Amino acid sequence: MTFQPEQLSRSKTVLATSLRELRKRVGLSQVRLAQRCNMSQTKLSNIETGRVGPSLVDVELILKVLKASPAEAAEVMSLARLANTEWESKRASWRKGVEKRQAELAGLESEATVLRYFLPAMVTGLLATPEYVKASLSGSPGDKTVTIARKLERQAILYDTTKAFTFLLTEQAVRWPVLQGAAMAVQVDRLVSLSHLPNVRIGVLPLGSTISRGPMNTFTVYDERLATAETFTGRMVFQDSRDITEHLSVFDAYGSQALFDEDARHLLTEWAIAFRS
Repeated sequence: MTFQPEQLSRSKTVLATSLRELRKRVGLSQVRLAQRCNMSQTKLSNIETGRVGPSLVDVELILKVLKASPAEAAEVMSLARLANTEWESKRASWRKGVEKRQAELAGLESEATVLRYFLPAMVTGLLATPEYVKASLSGSPGDKTVTIARKLERQAILYDTTKAFTFLLTEQAVRWPVLQGAAMAVQVDRLVSLSHLPNVRIGVLPLGSTISRGPMNTFTVYDERLATAETFTGRMVFQDSRDITEHLSVFDAYGSQALFDEDARHLLTEWAIAFRS
């Protein structure tokens, strides 16, 4: 679905109005509909006034009870999916503090067991050297000392063997010259080193691989419950199972073409040597 960020907040209001009008057309009171949906009348009232955002399951149940037509159901579910997508602009993230963003990421990482990272452009902070982290924050406003420290602290999660990490990096992500040659070689060496951890898989997609679908953006999938996607201007959070399934499908498609283990380490070592030369 194509949308502008401001549509996300607007969709919540339209969703609430659509559900309220559909109920009235059917001729059910809030009390009767709430009873049939096995939810409180207070919750239904809050959904219809937009004070509470309904889950996708809530919306599907309401539509089923109201016997909505396929066209009506498709339209309302489209609104519900959009309303369940969160958007945070880069400017909003900066206003609340980049350190707060690091705390949010640490929370997501601590709650998840299986984490998948698709990295088409740059190395993520979990895999980065201190020099790489510092250079990657050059465009962020204010003092970055605390943010750098928080990013490096988060890297300890990689050594938690109760979690499984898979990182897919394109050749461009690995070789994009964020630093000067020798420092980039150290960064690539770090990828090789981390790939030996028993719970960390690092896959590399070298240029020359025949893949029909272009790598559009960075994204992360936490277990099978949440996915985040990064853009130049902000971040989207997807909680709809269908969006998560699509991200997992994309991840698996690229993963099937990636080099892992010794093959990946051999290629990474070649790139490190090239940086040193």
